[in-house]
Amino acid sequence: MHGAGNDFVIINNISGDIPEKEYPRLAQKLCSYHTSIGADGLMIVVKAENCGDYGMRFYNSDGSLGEMCGNGARCIARYGYENGLAGEIQKIETTAGLVTGERLSRRIYKVRLNDPGVIELRKKVIIDSAEIYINYVELGNPGIPHAVVHMQDMDEWDRDKLREFGRKLRFYPGFSKGANVNFVKHTGDNLLKILTYERGVEDFTLACGTGSGASAAVFHMLGLVSDKNIRLQNIGGELSVDLKQDNNRIYDIYLSGPTNTVCAGKILDEDLI
Repeated sequence: MHGAGNDFVIINNISGDIPEKEYPRLAQKLCSYHTSIGADGLMIVVKAENCGDYGMRFYNSDGSLGEMCGNGARCIARYGYENGLAGEIQKIETTAGLVTGERLSRRIYKVRLNDPGVIELRKKVIIDSAEIYINYVELGNPGIPHAVVHMQDMDEWDRDKLREFGRKLRFYPGFSKGANVNFVKHTGDNLLKILTYERGVEDFTLACGTGSGASAAVFHMLGLVSDKNIRLQNIGGELSVDLKQDNNRIYDIYLSGPTNTVCAGKILDEDLI
């Protein structure tokens, strides 16, 4: 499946037949574009442990465990509905906390992202001896780390140089868990253009759901967008964010956008046998 170009392999393991210790190896193998299926990440559907309808374990393509994935959660919500795991409104247990998904139409799904636990505006970082001010957000607990860089000249940057800049910020020593890096340009009324260098993928991806949510929260707090229908143009498609603010607290971040089921079947990869 993919959501606005953010693509995933999904495996139903509610039965528990696949040992959890195998998840990282499966992610590394199945997400390889040239020697297997290829994807940004692997999502495992598991049995709920608490009050959810089911659980989701998300692994990046390098085999590292991700706290949560916004576009992945939207895809999982569609998977859950179409496979009888939940109704049109569903509760999904993730490593970062409980996520609520909702079916808006056959292909459009909305999820409530985890509330930010940390928001730091105009945080100073030092890259190559230069002082740079970025914004830092963690969604959920444990939080999904995002650096949000307001970059009006983003389109003028050479893509390779921008990628290298993203890599340096991603591994910045001041980010204890590393960070996803979102370069964002304010292009119009409630309209943002976003390009995300994703931790675990270690490159730009076609879309990032939690990155879009974190960026919308930052630009709202900066007074550049409202709290409704904030449109984020990712390379792979447009996502929409609604949110609420109470003083310095941002909450109820809802991410909406398209989902696409590409194929379903058996994995016959001989290297996994």
